[in-house]
Amino acid sequence: MSRNAAAPGTVAAPDRPGRIRLLLSRLYVQCLLAVLAGVVVGSLWPSFGAELKPLGDGFVALVRMMIAPIIFCTVVHGIAAMSDRRTVGRVSLKALVYFEILTTIALVIGLVVVNVVRPGSGLHVDVSTLSTDGLPAEATQAHESFADFVLSTIPDTLVSALTGEEILPVLLVAVLFGFGLQASGEAGASIAAGVEKLSTVLFRLIRWIMRLAPIGAFGSMAFTIGNYGLGTLRHLALLVGSFWLTALFFVLVVLGAVMRLGGLRLLPFLRYIKEELLIVLGTSSTEPVLPRMMAKLEHAGASKPVVGITLPAGYSFNLDGTAIYLTMGSVFLAQAVGVDLSLSQQLTMLAVMLLTSKGAAGVTGSGFVALAATLSAVPHVPVAALALIFGIDRFMSEARALTSLVGNGVATLAVARWEGQLDEARTRAVLRGDLPFNPDDTATDDLAPKEEPAGSPREPVPAIG
Repeated sequence: MSRNAAAPGTVAAPDRPGRIRLLLSRLYVQCLLAVLAGVVVGSLWPSFGAELKPLGDGFVALVRMMIAPIIFCTVVHGIAAMSDRRTVGRVSLKALVYFEILTTIALVIGLVVVNVVRPGSGLHVDVSTLSTDGLPAEATQAHESFADFVLSTIPDTLVSALTGEEILPVLLVAVLFGFGLQASGEAGASIAAGVEKLSTVLFRLIRWIMRLAPIGAFGSMAFTIGNYGLGTLRHLALLVGSFWLTALFFVLVVLGAVMRLGGLRLLPFLRYIKEELLIVLGTSSTEPVLPRMMAKLEHAGASKPVVGITLPAGYSFNLDGTAIYLTMGSVFLAQAVGVDLSLSQQLTMLAVMLLTSKGAAGVTGSGFVALAATLSAVPHVPVAALALIFGIDRFMSEARALTSLVGNGVATLAVARWEGQLDEARTRAVLRGDLPFNPDDTATDDLAPKEEPAGSPREPVPAIG
């Protein structure tokens, strides 16, 4: 008998190397190790770490080039397959109402915390010593009005929406195109079928690109630590710490309550999207995980039209993390330069932030630009004061992105349930882990039918694409 063979009547010991290989093959483990490696490299070799920025930028750019066609195909096919056109308008209205309520709550929570903690008190910064030199050009240039923001959602041509960087023009064109296909009878049905096949190819491509997520997370984290250094945090640790704790409070308490009202729990949902959370932590951007979040939310029981409309729209209208950052950042700067804002002035700033937060896309640094837009619209705090927090903005960017990602995922499930287009039995089964998400399904479900596991709470639901 071989020395490695198990004796009769005994149980063989588990293959530990095999279990380790299986664990390392999981995306969230790879991203976690990449983030830790980036922190180490950025701390030990700062100059080398700062030069790794192209790794993160390249990964984000690869995913960004896929976002517009994926949103277009998903929304077009979802609308074309619906029998009731009024559903789209109803879903959009409910999503906007939800977004406004949650954004207002986030702004108010940030305002209360910054007034209680007062992280800027005692700094006594002389405004005359501040300069806008070194700030990003976007932070010092004139910012668009609300009317300009609305008009910017209309692309120059039908095709240019797919080549731009904004999500809302893509959503507008997709909704119009979907209604056009739905009203075109047999001709529209054949084009809709082609769009569905195209989405199969696109999700196959995004699955390949996501294999590079650990490299992107490593490069971005190494750049952040190498360029700004952990020592930067010590100077403004109270602001950074209070912001992270406020964001955590909003996620666990406010978003947790929203999930509870829907009969679901937040922590299983966070476990379900742990890969996306780690990618966002590494890249400081929610854009790279948009395609996977769409696939996961549909796999969790939300209908394709609700996912296709609510989640992309949330990237411009439901940035909860940015909302908290705007109130805390603006009042902190006022405290730092010795400006005592009255309650009415703070409420005026809050009203302005309800508009400026809508133009902040889910990319790195967008929250900082939105804060600049707020300060330029309300003349109580000089824009030059932004120089005080520019060095630590990157350390708050991760919290902004993580909060907004969770907020948009919860929003999609909430709107789907509100609309009656959430399979709650399937959602609970998915969050329990009974129906695990398989990225391969998003690229193969249209090509071959798949059987539901025994004991499934419902009939198979086609995955996205």
